[in-house]
Amino acid sequence: MAYPDIRPRRLRRSAAMRRLVEETRPAPAELVLPLFVKEGLTDPRPISSLPGVVQHSRESLRKAAHEAVRAGVGGLMLFGVPTNEHKDETGSFGIDPDGILNVAIRDVIAEVGDATVVMSDLCLDEFTSHGHCGVLAADGTVDNDATLDLYARMGVAQAEAGAHVVGPSGMMDGQVGVIRRALDQAGHADVAVLAYAVKYAGAFYGPFREAVESTLQGDRRTYQQSPGNIREALREVDLDVAEGADMVMVKPALPYLDVVAAVRERVNVPVAAYQVSGEYAMVEAAAANGWLDREGVMLESLTSIKRAGAQVILTYWATEAAQLLRDRY
Repeated sequence: MAYPDIRPRRLRRSAAMRRLVEETRPAPAELVLPLFVKEGLTDPRPISSLPGVVQHSRESLRKAAHEAVRAGVGGLMLFGVPTNEHKDETGSFGIDPDGILNVAIRDVIAEVGDATVVMSDLCLDEFTSHGHCGVLAADGTVDNDATLDLYARMGVAQAEAGAHVVGPSGMMDGQVGVIRRALDQAGHADVAVLAYAVKYAGAFYGPFREAVESTLQGDRRTYQQSPGNIREALREVDLDVAEGADMVMVKPALPYLDVVAAVRERVNVPVAAYQVSGEYAMVEAAAANGWLDREGVMLESLTSIKRAGAQVILTYWATEAAQLLRDRY
């Protein structure tokens, strides 16, 4: 029996052909841009370890939100950076309606409305004087249950400011259920919860800590997950979905693509992955030295995250990548 001349390379012969048959392609609407807004700034302030990323003033935040919407970015994740005088043991400024994060949510909603999805980081670490994601017990450990009450209040405050999605990132046990109940009871049943269900206590967060001016001493290993554990990650995902999570997150992204894939197989809610500051900074540093093709690595890394199963990707390249994707396809 004669076999046909099988040549897979026929489907690679031109850029047009490759585009036609490409299996995985991130879309602008799947990208979410993290944005930092610093209390009291009149001009944006560069973040040295995150080239191209800034702490925004309220005015520059509105402009960045508008630019992201114009590029087709699917969402914005807001982080507030208070001044030191507004940090305390319980992170109360994160709940205050006049706190920088809640003010920023209102600003962005006023600027873009429903043209994109406005998300807010629901965690106390930027607002506590000790830098942990929750309140501390007398022995210095994070008090899980006392923290849950503050998360519930913080979630309601963000919803009242106009957030479409709240993102509890503190990895407290039971946080999704408590926040979901608080939102529903306060009349915010339409506000979605993006659960940071899988957040590893890894080494890729350094530039982020500069961005939010973290005061953390020590580490978060008692509440974030060990990088070697995947069964534990899936258990966390199961718990968050059972508590009412509308979406689940894996963070970081590239070092944990196997986890992203396992979570995608596990759940029937949208899966997000956060391409964290260390991932971004490594590429930017190598590109600055001429060691790699910056745009090529940017798009290849985003494609790999989507191929692993993420439907939503948080990345500091969101606006630029969205424009590149629109131009390319």
